[in-house]
Amino acid sequence: MSRLATTFDELRARGERALVAYFTAGDPSLAETQRLVLEAAARGADVIELGVPFSDPIADGPVIQRAAMRARERGTSVARVLETVATLRAETPVPVVLLTYYNPVLAFGLKAFARTAADAGADGVIVADLPLEEAGPFSAEAEAAGLDLVHLVAPTSTPGRVRLIARRSRGFIYVVSLTGVTGERRELPRDLEAQIRTLRRLTTKPVCVGFGIGHPDQVAAVGRLADGVIVGSAIVRLIEERAGTPTLVKDVGEFIASLKAPLRVRL
Repeated sequence: MSRLATTFDELRARGERALVAYFTAGDPSLAETQRLVLEAAARGADVIELGVPFSDPIADGPVIQRAAMRARERGTSVARVLETVATLRAETPVPVVLLTYYNPVLAFGLKAFARTAADAGADGVIVADLPLEEAGPFSAEAEAAGLDLVHLVAPTSTPGRVRLIARRSRGFIYVVSLTGVTGERRELPRDLEAQIRTLRRLTTKPVCVGFGIGHPDQVAAVGRLADGVIVGSAIVRLIEERAGTPTLVKDVGEFIASLKAPLRVRL
């Protein structure tokens, strides 16, 4: 059983929901990323989503775009991100899922990326711009390497497409809560419950919701519907605001704890 599957099974047994915390690798530095991830795990993050900086992050809003740009300017590469994963794996058992785009994976090589990521200790990978219809070759390499390939369901996904994604996604299913790019929103989409209910009829795999979630009250609301809640831009924005200060890691850790708190309640 994969580390992701074990984590979700253990959380379900305790009546908890997962907090999936996103960090852009290399922002403000890879050394700081390591410290932030370890603090996040210590303060309640159940899964770490580690973004691989890319020059054209089309699924991301301004906050994560700026973080990716800063990380790239500091020399963060795919190889260095994978080295960071290996370092983290030696220090924490928390599952790590890589968020990337297909161009870096192709450039690295499908088999090489999957095997290197798995050997480093990554548990899964999300390729934001890889359509389900074109995912076969990389999916085969990921499965052979023991790496869960997580697929995304959008509000615009057709019933047939949702059925295929539910069948093929491994580790968990990533529900994109809204149309548009990542970034905090004031309100959750009104049709989110119906979107999750549709998935529940098709699969028993864990369902995690991301995009637009940035506050503990929103986390609590989504936690009543899904198995996990993904928070990215709010964390990355806090890192941007606190970068260079002596309280960066502590401040982010406290925010992570506030996000996890409502997910510990038995639902």
